[in-house]
Amino acid sequence: MSSSASTPSGPVIVWFRQDLRLSDNPALHQAAETGNPVIPVFILDDETPGKWAWGGASRWWLHHSLEKLAADLEARGVHLVLRSGPSDKVIANLVEETGASAVFWNRCYEPFARKRDEAIKSALKDKGIEAASFNGALLAEPWTVQTKTGDPYKVFTPYWRAEREVIDPSDPLPAPESLKPWKSIASDGLNDWDLTPAKPDWAKGFAEYWTPGESGARERLEDFLGERLLSYPDGRDRPDRDDTSGLSPHLHWGEISPRQIWHATRNASEGKNADKFLSEVGWREFSYNLLYHFPHFPDRNYQDKFDGFPWAGNNAAFEAWTKGKTGYPVVDAGMRQLWQTGWMHNRVRMIAASFLIKHLLIDWRRGQDWFWDTLVDADLANNSASWQWVAGSGADAAPYFRIFNPITQGEKFDPDGKYVKRFVPELAKLPAKYIHAPWTAPDSVLAQAGIRLGTTYPKPIVDHSEARDRALAAFKGLKEAA
Repeated sequence: MSSSASTPSGPVIVWFRQDLRLSDNPALHQAAETGNPVIPVFILDDETPGKWAWGGASRWWLHHSLEKLAADLEARGVHLVLRSGPSDKVIANLVEETGASAVFWNRCYEPFARKRDEAIKSALKDKGIEAASFNGALLAEPWTVQTKTGDPYKVFTPYWRAEREVIDPSDPLPAPESLKPWKSIASDGLNDWDLTPAKPDWAKGFAEYWTPGESGARERLEDFLGERLLSYPDGRDRPDRDDTSGLSPHLHWGEISPRQIWHATRNASEGKNADKFLSEVGWREFSYNLLYHFPHFPDRNYQDKFDGFPWAGNNAAFEAWTKGKTGYPVVDAGMRQLWQTGWMHNRVRMIAASFLIKHLLIDWRRGQDWFWDTLVDADLANNSASWQWVAGSGADAAPYFRIFNPITQGEKFDPDGKYVKRFVPELAKLPAKYIHAPWTAPDSVLAQAGIRLGTTYPKPIVDHSEARDRALAAFKGLKEAA
């Protein structure tokens, strides 16, 4: 499925998608190598992905990333062309307008994207237009990592061991120093796409935490490798500490490539700290492997025995979860962090997801959809694989009886309550001893902290022990019916 491109005779369209960078961009590199005029294009296509059109938080990121990409391209002599509509029609129209003899792009792996790209490539070739696609998103593409019997891997550890054997050792591609422009061509205005919210501006706090764009991605990686890699193996599970890389939205939008991360990390360290960090990049690769080989992963239980699970349709409980008002502080802190920053610490994602699925018995797909709309790093492969992992219905998933206790998880990973107090400020004056279970605090302590349970902060919407027993009974019944 790999492609090699010959030298075209006319302008080359480079179709940007989730590869919003100039360095280590194989499609752009190949276009520049031809020496022909380059027409960089981004298409806003909400029709092809259907349900999986980008959510609100993703659109905020996309707006700012496109601003940076356009500026970077301008500095190299070309203009970024923006068009909206179905990708196949837009590409066909652009080829006709410009007389382009080639269209290059880097591959996407979502089921709808694969179907779309195959159709576009076939239509272009039928018209004598060169169409070439490249790997700009993964260390190793899904069809290159298989078991000895030719089957896809379904367990992470052997998958990652096999993938490390086939990773391309060559250095990342440099950004082109200059690009040959094509004559002026009509483009949409980025502001006309209304990708950022206005009234209300629920994303107003995002810019405090994020700098979308290739330079922002590079700076974040350099900062992480220089300051936090050494503490990563132990610190990555602590939401009260800033020990994670924060690269997930940059990776999703392709502002940095996993190959760039791999090489930079190996150059910085060869020890266990680097290995641990790169294994998390490996989980991203594994998620793409699952999505590629099992395209219904975002919509169906990977293990079909879960199809009969007795989900509860409790809309009030779901709404309390989305608003960070469950009465369990670490869950609520995570959901509010998500709303305020467009991101949530990974350990807390697991706790919050487990709470929704196993404490509230709400279908994992509802949680997945909420994350899809609210995460700046919303990624179809990662999102679906992670939710099914927590639910127990996925590949290499947590066992059904693993139910995160939000109290003990908070005490272990946020021992002083710094994370909770940051995002649930109404609990800021509560002693750490009670911060993860405020209902256990004496009335005098609550009063001194200015807390009235049920008024200033909600009482738990479910009892942990009762919810755990209910979940175990439901999963046990499912197992017996299988």
